[in-house]
Amino acid sequence: MRHPLPLVIGSVAAAIVLTGCTAGNVPAATATVTTPAPSASAGLDTTAVRDAHRKLAALEQEYDATVGVVATDTATGESVAYNPDRRFGYASTLKAFAAAQFLGSVHGADRDELVHWTEADIARAGYSPVTEQHVADGLTYMQLVDAAVRKSDNTALNLVLQRIGGPKGLDDALTELGDTTTEVVNDEPDLNTIEPGSTEDTTTPAAFTADLAKVLDGHTLNTADIAQLLDWMSGNATGDTLIRAGAPKGWTVADKSGGAGGIRNDIARVTRPDGDAIVISVLTTKNDPDEKYDDALVAKSAAAVLGVFETGR
Repeated sequence: MRHPLPLVIGSVAAAIVLTGCTAGNVPAATATVTTPAPSASAGLDTTAVRDAHRKLAALEQEYDATVGVVATDTATGESVAYNPDRRFGYASTLKAFAAAQFLGSVHGADRDELVHWTEADIARAGYSPVTEQHVADGLTYMQLVDAAVRKSDNTALNLVLQRIGGPKGLDDALTELGDTTTEVVNDEPDLNTIEPGSTEDTTTPAAFTADLAKVLDGHTLNTADIAQLLDWMSGNATGDTLIRAGAPKGWTVADKSGGAGGIRNDIARVTRPDGDAIVISVLTTKNDPDEKYDDALVAKSAAAVLGVFETGR
């Protein structure tokens, strides 16, 4: 396993379910604009970026939470970032990358291999709304990936992970993308438990935004597989109250959400009416480990940052 970056967590004796880095001596929030040089783009409005920074800081106060966002315009390379290198538990957002790795490594008839599992597998994994209905007849790998992304089915993720080399196989695949930050160690449901001081099963907004941009840029997956991944993400059944709710009117969102305990996340490709796309990760965690996550925090955080790309060009 790679050498992890520091994860700052308050002094808590017991394991915390998806609280990520919620307390302790942590870096101050930062908002940045990066513009490639040379660039024909007029660039983002720095006043709009500062306004987004203020909105995000206010949301952290309002919801007693920590927010991390990185959004990158795939046409210009311009990016807005807030707490880009802060670690968070990624929860079920990981399922999008398991799907991408499956598409990139499993081909032809192997994708339609029929898979079976047991009631014990369902009981261990937890939330499994699709696979619990098919213990008797099974599903193909493609149907399992569909269930993992669209319905966030935990047993489906575990079975897909087994096919692509387990958590280590996915961790290695992210490393090949250039991600030396994300730590994929466990499957469901253990990936939802972050031990104090551990970086296992965590990522950063910067890492996940870069990963999503790379799996969608045409160099990692072919055109048909990118279309398939975006189709699955566009059908995400739990995304309507997250980045979709914060996107400007007329913009389309293909996303993968994740959440448990105090963590609520969403990663997405957001496409403007002109066809240009923004890749964004919104990762949030409540500062009180006993508090439940709030979808509105993700939606409002997305709105604050996407507004820069709407009005700041």
